[in-house]
Amino acid sequence: MSPPLSRRGFIGSAAALSAAPAFARAAADQAAAPVPVNPLVRQRADAQIFRHDDGHYYMTGSVPEYDRLVLRRSRTIAGLATAPEAILWRHERTGPRSGFIWAPELHQIDGKWVIYFAAGPSGGGDDVFRIRTYAVVCDGPDPMTGPWSLLGEFQAPWDSFNLDSTSFVHKGVRYFTWAQREPGIDTNSNLYIAKLESPLKLAGKATRLTVPTLDWEVRGYKVAEAPAILHRNGRLFMTYSASATDARYCLGMLTADENADLLDAKSWTKSPQPVFTTCKETSVYGPGHNSFTVDEQGRDILVYHGRDYEAITGDPLFNPDRHTRVQRLYFAADGTPDFGVPVGNGPLPERFVSAADPTKLIAHEGARLIAGNPALAQTQFRQTPGRAGDRSVMLSPILMPDHYLVANKDGSLTLEPDRKTADFALRSQFVRFDDRATGTLRFAAIAVPGKAIGLSGDQIRLVRSRDATARWRAD
Repeated sequence: MSPPLSRRGFIGSAAALSAAPAFARAAADQAAAPVPVNPLVRQRADAQIFRHDDGHYYMTGSVPEYDRLVLRRSRTIAGLATAPEAILWRHERTGPRSGFIWAPELHQIDGKWVIYFAAGPSGGGDDVFRIRTYAVVCDGPDPMTGPWSLLGEFQAPWDSFNLDSTSFVHKGVRYFTWAQREPGIDTNSNLYIAKLESPLKLAGKATRLTVPTLDWEVRGYKVAEAPAILHRNGRLFMTYSASATDARYCLGMLTADENADLLDAKSWTKSPQPVFTTCKETSVYGPGHNSFTVDEQGRDILVYHGRDYEAITGDPLFNPDRHTRVQRLYFAADGTPDFGVPVGNGPLPERFVSAADPTKLIAHEGARLIAGNPALAQTQFRQTPGRAGDRSVMLSPILMPDHYLVANKDGSLTLEPDRKTADFALRSQFVRFDDRATGTLRFAAIAVPGKAIGLSGDQIRLVRSRDATARWRAD
């Protein structure tokens, strides 16, 4: 039986996806599912979202008060934004779990719902950062309503700062991976992996996977934390978060062949550059502490937190505005994840691939529209309701959120800032027609009747609305 889908331990083989009953409803879900809007949930950091085989999405994360474990669920990702949130467990009045509670993670292990979390004692001073990993367990099948109680403390290799524990199953073996400060190594935390015997006990010796040494891993603090696992295209990808939790926070990645010995550090290759960083153009700062899920169509989704401003007053740890965000995760031609950039606030953007020539997408270089396939972020456009009735839409590139695609009488299409004029309001309106029979769509220009956005050689221009080159596939 395929293991349940789980937060950073999300293992996504095609066989597992097709076997899960929830995915059999993907076609119906696709038509019914609303488009998620970022930020999905405000003031929820260390975000975990996963789709369980009961057809629900579950979400948990750190609350700004760091005092409780919470959980919400919904049939759709977008629905998590307004889903009721249950309080499962609160920090204790005294003792080692009376202070900060960080980074909860929900898993189902041996038929039981388990939440891993990091906690420390109250009282102030350095002692509040005596952070260790614990777990609570649910005595019942429904994690939203069942009673939760303390299971115990993770039996770590050293009695030292540790957090961000996660579990995943690969080739029938359950693994545990986490972040810890190892005595004798001058870092705040490194990443480790081991086989798991029971929810809080390792089955053998731990392997140190990586130590933060690169310049983007040691900004402010020497950090490698929050491991997240994705299994795709014959490889395991382990993302992790690095540096201080302000705008310097970012994602790195380790990669291993799916047939390699995961307990051999040499099996894992570290990407020399971060794979996901602050993007000033989209106004998302310090993206990190991610997880992976799939949308209602089974497409990969990146889940993470980030702020929508850069300047922070005081300690970033106590700033409440790390919001849960989601976006599509794409893959490069070699099968590796292409994270692009944080897409910014608003409805999730789409990419539009020419049905006549799949190598060409609606894209841009600065304020110039092009037909091609440049960097991912240059091909992502946000669709928002237009100003000419219910069916009209406006298209804006995520890297230039103050610009919109506009139609001109000469057939050209340009990107222009909102001029707040009647002429601009007319030229920036398009009607989107979706043809479910062919899986294609058209954008008809309201300002130029009979014309639609189309592909003309290597240019994006207005073409006759019924031309084959006016058809696009949303991606």
